[in-house]
Amino acid sequence: MIRVMGAGAFGTALAVSLAKTGPVTLWCRDAEHAREMRKERENARRLPGVALPEEISIATGDLPATDVDATLLSVPTQKLRAFCEENQRLLGSGGPLVACCKGIELSTGKRPTEVIEDVLPGAICAILTGPSFADDIARGLPTALTLACEGEATGAALQERLTTPNLRLYRSTDVTGAELGGALKNVVAIGCGAAMGAGLGESARAALLTRAFAEMKRAAVEMGAERETLSGLSGFGDLVLTCTSGQSRNYRFGVSLGKGEDFEPGVTVEGAATAEAVCTHAEKAGLDLPVMRAIMLLVTGQLRVEQAMDMLLSRPLKEE
Repeated sequence: MIRVMGAGAFGTALAVSLAKTGPVTLWCRDAEHAREMRKERENARRLPGVALPEEISIATGDLPATDVDATLLSVPTQKLRAFCEENQRLLGSGGPLVACCKGIELSTGKRPTEVIEDVLPGAICAILTGPSFADDIARGLPTALTLACEGEATGAALQERLTTPNLRLYRSTDVTGAELGGALKNVVAIGCGAAMGAGLGESARAALLTRAFAEMKRAAVEMGAERETLSGLSGFGDLVLTCTSGQSRNYRFGVSLGKGEDFEPGVTVEGAATAEAVCTHAEKAGLDLPVMRAIMLLVTGQLRVEQAMDMLLSRPLKEE
């Protein structure tokens, strides 16, 4: 049995896909939300229009720990530490823990698996990441993701267990690279959305995406990743998807910034905090990340889009 902790859109979509291969428990923090899903067999709050198969059990509060193959944590990165602290007993008895979030913790600069290991020392951790939208997964559309785990045997077992007819997983042992690819691309998606929202055009977006990808690789390698990982699904693949689609929350947030409009209330934008976290690290490490820094200044209200673009275009000319 698989446990999915977190009944947001992505957690629900994973549960729907995994239900094709066996029983799944979808855990919800809000008891009233859980009752709604049991009654309607739909997560109308987060993923409307998608029926929840009978193989999915909706749970809240304590859960039995028997026969759990893996526990997937579909919780935003900035809330992950508090979630793990509140549910230590529950998480300590549910098989390998698979983080399903993308970001860097602002207060510590740590990646999701590092946050989990801080709270639960000795836990077996993995990361599930890559180019994916909840609606596509839930509708059964073909999706490919990276499953990164340092232990090869554990990674292979998780890959076999979590693969479904529409969800194909590729295995990696570079947890750092997989996590940083997923985190940093959210920052770039904000910048690309801002460029489009401000009417700067698709050529500007392509240039921004390309130069930011070079920064992603430079930053990730300095932080311990393998360069090749950033060219895979969890890096380049996810970057292309989220920098070109209105389904991306980070991209839509950027569009709102570019237009000078308020963004959708209550929607998590992981790239905003990650922009600050990566720029803080870059400053300490002496890394030159001009695109990431411009996006950070834009997100924090220190620059307007036109000022950010002027700052980037006025940099000294150089070889590619």
